[in-house]
Amino acid sequence: MLEKSILNQVVKDWSYWEKAPPKTLQRGILKDLTPLHDDLVLAITGVRRCGKSTLLAQVMQSQQLDPKRCYFLNFEDPRLSEHLSFELLEETVNLAHEVFPSGPHYFFFDEIQNIKNWQKWLHQKLAKPQKDFFIITGSNSSLLSGELGSKLTGRHLSIELFPFDYVEYKTFKPRAKLEDYLEYGGFPKVLSFENPQMLLREYFTDIIERDIKNRIAIRSALALNQLVKTVFEATGSETSQRNLANVLKISIGTVGSYLDACESAYIIQSCPYFTFSEKQRLARHKKYYPIDLGLRAAVITRTGLDLGKKLEAAVFLCLRKKYREVYYWREKNEVDFVVPTPEGIIPYQVTWDKTKERHEKGFREFKEAFPDSLPGVVITRNNAEDIL
Repeated sequence: MLEKSILNQVVKDWSYWEKAPPKTLQRGILKDLTPLHDDLVLAITGVRRCGKSTLLAQVMQSQQLDPKRCYFLNFEDPRLSEHLSFELLEETVNLAHEVFPSGPHYFFFDEIQNIKNWQKWLHQKLAKPQKDFFIITGSNSSLLSGELGSKLTGRHLSIELFPFDYVEYKTFKPRAKLEDYLEYGGFPKVLSFENPQMLLREYFTDIIERDIKNRIAIRSALALNQLVKTVFEATGSETSQRNLANVLKISIGTVGSYLDACESAYIIQSCPYFTFSEKQRLARHKKYYPIDLGLRAAVITRTGLDLGKKLEAAVFLCLRKKYREVYYWREKNEVDFVVPTPEGIIPYQVTWDKTKERHEKGFREFKEAFPDSLPGVVITRNNAEDIL
């Protein structure tokens, strides 16, 4: 059991809002948050370093919570490393109840996936609500979504946090151009760091080692590193697992497990083939996009400006953030993205310069295959900032 004095100090150290809180850019996702409920946990997932911890403080401020009743713990704090079990969660709740015997109490648990049996403990707490409110974060989508889905069915709300989108980026750096965003991406700390690529390479290593390698229990991260860099370089192209296996000299099954783990850690996002047949979708290759363009630029071998591919990735992230489900389509010609919306299916083409004949052919073929689809949208450098 962790000594109460140490736990109290850890909580105090992480509750930085009691001091002079640093000014941070208000994240756009806050506008979609509903009031907190003591019988529902709010789960925030996203790639490491995208601003989840900062968002927790912004949730407190936007919901106008009493800071004295807010308890923040980051479970990657080394002082907690020998005590990562549900007993630590119980001790934190007891500590709050000693200070304020009656509710409400607000618990902000950062990187909760490090705690053993956290989901069972939370289920028990939510089953008998006592004005204790829980907001949790994690850097692994499958760990959180899977365990929330199986252990906390109907007792959680989930939101995804990405690095800054273009609107947030321009708010932070009003004089910057679209090309700057496509080069440096949207990790918050990176945008004010004097050597952004060095920091981004550290992020890349951290995500590989702490959120992917440990998750799939492999000894060496060499093949994993090579796989992610290869996928980054092939951004926007259909990716064959068999080809990746041949290039990296590993099995197809290993490639599949690596890709799944990378997507769970949010370092890449997949774009499946669009069809109403699940069997046909599974038979087609996926396209993959980096979670952040700066991260991609920091680790791949440069072969040119690559502006068209970068813009395509930026549009994908924009659509993925807004609609969650984003697909591509290809027969003789390709449609870069297909998005099902309540109004209908929308096809998108992305090109840095003017529209080419292959884009128009792709639209026509798609319309023949899906007559009820809505008119296609073309995104170029000229209108990209409005779209983003």
